[in-house]
Amino acid sequence: MSLSPIDWEKLASEWTDSPYRVKELENSAYQVPGIPHLPPKLELRDYQTTAIANWFKHRGRGTLKMATGSGKTITALALARELYQKIGLQVLLIVCPYRHLVTQWQRECEKFNLKPLLAFETVHAWQSQLSNYLYNIRAGSASFLTIIVTNSTLISAGFQSQLAYFPEKTLIIGDEVHNLGSSRLEESLPRNIGLRLGLSATPERYFDETGTDAILNYFGSILKPELTLEDAINRGALVHYLYYPILVKLTEEEAVIYGKLTKRIGWAMQKNEDWQNNPILTALLMQRARLIGAAENKLKALHKLMSERLHTSHTLFYCGDGQVNNQRQLLAVTKLLGIELGYRVNTYTAETPLKEREELQEQFIRGDLQGLVAIRCLDEGVDIPSIETAVILASTGNPRQFIQRRGRVLRPWAGKKRANIFDMIVLPPELDRDTWLIERQLLQKELKRFLEFAQIADNSQEAYQLIYEVLERYDLLSL
Repeated sequence: MSLSPIDWEKLASEWTDSPYRVKELENSAYQVPGIPHLPPKLELRDYQTTAIANWFKHRGRGTLKMATGSGKTITALALARELYQKIGLQVLLIVCPYRHLVTQWQRECEKFNLKPLLAFETVHAWQSQLSNYLYNIRAGSASFLTIIVTNSTLISAGFQSQLAYFPEKTLIIGDEVHNLGSSRLEESLPRNIGLRLGLSATPERYFDETGTDAILNYFGSILKPELTLEDAINRGALVHYLYYPILVKLTEEEAVIYGKLTKRIGWAMQKNEDWQNNPILTALLMQRARLIGAAENKLKALHKLMSERLHTSHTLFYCGDGQVNNQRQLLAVTKLLGIELGYRVNTYTAETPLKEREELQEQFIRGDLQGLVAIRCLDEGVDIPSIETAVILASTGNPRQFIQRRGRVLRPWAGKKRANIFDMIVLPPELDRDTWLIERQLLQKELKRFLEFAQIADNSQEAYQLIYEVLERYDLLSL
């Protein structure tokens, strides 16, 4: 279905000349609940207004590639409000990867006077309401509908059956849009909705060009300006930070296992030219990554670090899913901090009920909890700007993860002048020559992450000196 003719150049010109040209009276009866309305005192940054203008110039398609914490959500909602004013937008459909992001979007929508329908539980909780709302929109008895769904709801039969009834003046927003590049999700995206906006700090999918192309083909190409983390810091959208690499050695037992896995990885790489798509190699790399992620000496390093920081608060601990001394690293870290050091801490995982997550966030913001110990679920989308310190015990090789994590810690907050990032780096053991060459090839990608962290830190020279030992040892000073 194609949209009725829209003068996109005129929309772009009007927006560029005077954003928010149509002014609302803040206390007037015009503020009907559910109708898009600007929050009081909202001021978009220049890059946000430029991005909206460029979305118009691209005829209602495009993907915002902006650093975590730089205001993609606000930009998207301001765009929806402008579309309501200018073309009579009727439906705003927001697609999120996780349930906790649905409630986060709900809070942001309410600031824009919207009353979203949430569709992320059983179909009986929302399907009849959605049908009624869509009927009223098409009948002209309702003016606007906002609906927020999870990716899993999007692909459900119950929601797919409703898509045919969405009016042509519908805007779909894909949050953390890189998640929508899998074949099943991409096939479920509604083709009858012509207005499309993708949001992500990292829209490119890791080792998946096909999925990346599918995302950009559906939502539209990446819009200018792209906003890097450095850009966001320089513009004041994110705070500055200090970066402290912590070098950790493997135990003798771990070093033996590491060496055996590395040799097997080398054999697998030599036997298969297309090693990136080799399932055996992938499994070996995952085994070794878990070994590194859960290295026993990380607990000793953590104990030393935190025993000197017992009075600090608003600290986030990122753990891996491996085992330390026959228990999950998450539990081992929580035990070390809470029982051994008396640090007020709790866990925050995908298994934590949604209501409990909200309570934990509130306790964390108030300072009742000094820290949260998490596995991955705080990587994407979660907005806890009071985080001042991150301790990274485990990371994947996916650059998206560390980009998301760093942005998560740098969000502005009252009284927060600068953030701190402590990042544990496991030093590989001494290996034979052949294994060393394989290790150097694999380590090269890993160290780029640490160098990128260090490069724009306020203490970049100090951080780089700590990494220098590893770069020199593996002849990687040219990185």
